[in-house]
Amino acid sequence: MSNKDYKEFKKRRDALANKIGDGIAIIFNASETIRNRDSHYPYRSDSYFHYFSGFNEPQSALVILGGKSPKTILFCRNKNIDMEIWNGFIYGPKEAKELFLFDEAYDINLLDEIVLKEIPGHQKIYHRIGQDVLIDQKINDWIKQLKEKGRAGVRAPHEIQDISYIADEMRLIKSDFEIDMMRRSAKIASLAHNRAMKFVKPHMYEYELEAEIMHEFMSQGIRSPAYQSIIAAGGNACTLHYISNNSEIKDGDLILIDAGCELEGYASDITRTFPANGKYTKIQTDFYQMVLDAQSAALKMISPKHHWNEPHDAALSVLIDGFRDFGLCQGSREEIYETGAYKEFYMHRTGHWLGLDVHDAGEYKNVSKEWKQLTPGMTLTVEPGCYIRPSSKVPKEFWNIGIRIEDDVLVTQDGHEVLTKDSPKTIESIEALMAK
Repeated sequence: MSNKDYKEFKKRRDALANKIGDGIAIIFNASETIRNRDSHYPYRSDSYFHYFSGFNEPQSALVILGGKSPKTILFCRNKNIDMEIWNGFIYGPKEAKELFLFDEAYDINLLDEIVLKEIPGHQKIYHRIGQDVLIDQKINDWIKQLKEKGRAGVRAPHEIQDISYIADEMRLIKSDFEIDMMRRSAKIASLAHNRAMKFVKPHMYEYELEAEIMHEFMSQGIRSPAYQSIIAAGGNACTLHYISNNSEIKDGDLILIDAGCELEGYASDITRTFPANGKYTKIQTDFYQMVLDAQSAALKMISPKHHWNEPHDAALSVLIDGFRDFGLCQGSREEIYETGAYKEFYMHRTGHWLGLDVHDAGEYKNVSKEWKQLTPGMTLTVEPGCYIRPSSKVPKEFWNIGIRIEDDVLVTQDGHEVLTKDSPKTIESIEALMAK
């Protein structure tokens, strides 16, 4: 990142300092996690910490003070040549302060000492309550220590609030910087799905397609998927979070791939469903078109004129009609909706917020318990599906059909932008790509 990019994070910190009034916000970074014995899982910063800092080293914490004299303080590891020999570069407080534009920076080992000097006089502490029981205990201990000095005139904060309510609203509306990251992430993930479509052949294994997905990610400079990729052939596609990815792909199978990558922390999340042999059968075509029509109906409901739930309602209406036409559900549309009979074949929502987390921060209803109005800068997925497991109530020719079509969508001033438009999803365009 350039120094210009780090100004984006400083702007967020300044906005948070303004929102907390005379409070003090404390955000801890994620801890490193042991995989086995001397091996760690790849490190990823906590999304809230990253959002306000841009700093990606473990053993770090961020303190933001509001009030008349606002300032930001980073706590991180000291420079340590021996550690750098083993594990790589460490910024250290001095360089981190200058590069990441903090007002102050100190050794993480001084956290307790310095925070206990900064807290007095602030009425509220904001942090992520329940994120970590040890962090909750640490903050309670700080307050207890300050209360014990009450006779000496030390004023301890009298209230602890969850910072998530403020931070989530900030994260819900993406800046131009974030939108650029998400466009790039979506572009790379789209290329990965296209690669899998061109590479697939009957009798290979699901993990071979997963390897092609990862190949494209890494060839574009991305080391990490945004989540564990789903490569589901045939009946495996009827398991929503199938991640074994170890089955043989059979001629005639549909393959559902749900895979996205992570660029500078920002996730893409795409699903495409395509035929292993390059041609949809008549039954596959009919069900696939139903799901595609449901997604098209949902996309028409994404603009600042609509609320969160309208895309879901639109998609669900098309799916219920389709299930009736196929004989999977009986009764009127209203009866099927009220009884929930459709949930045997479509059991999830049509989307979720997207950003630093795949299921990103942000409430779906406002304080009046009404669905949120869609607002320019919001990013969400649109992902209707259809999953037909073997059942005596279902015609055998429908068994093991699993279809999901998912795109990443940005709400704009006059409608929406599909960020994942570079991966084909119509029957004709998918078959044409696979024929090359």
